Amino acid sequence: MLAKRLYRVSLFILLTAWLAACSTRSAVEQPAPRAVAEDPVLAAKLSLKGQKAYEAGRKVAALKAWEQAVTLNPKDAATINNLALLYAEDKQFSKAVELLKTGLEHSPDVAQLHFNLAVISELYLLDLGTALEHYKRYEELAESEDSRVAGWIADLERRVD
Repeated sequence: MLAKRLYRVSLFILLTAWLAACSTRSAVEQPAPRAVAEDPVLAAKLSLKGQKAYEAGRKVAALKAWEQAVTLNPKDAATINNLALLYAEDKQFSKAVELLKTGLEHSPDVAQLHFNLAVISELYLLDLGTALEHYKRYEELAESEDSRVAGWIADLERRVD
């Protein structure tokens, strides 16, 4: 009985030591993540590939291509917008909003980014303050007046106050 107990304790100690050594070794052996260099030319090709995949109904392929394109060129507002709308279509609203906000950091004067951020914030995340802010900015940037947006702004101003 004592021999079995000593065997189990010894086995437990050996296993614990082995696991500790493995975790230490893997932390040392893993290379640090590399920063991805921007490549606008490759990003444009991936963006086009994503567009063609989306038009052919291959949403997963479009998603992968657009994600790579955005990584390679975070300043491409059109691809960011397309990817954000695909996220929203897939009910990944928070992810879409974060992507649109990132897009606005690089392209603050792109009206469509503000519009889509406002719509997703209002309708799906119920973040009325963000929606109001970005509808107003959209209205400032839009080339033509949109009476629908003016009505939405008026409605949100009543609801936010």
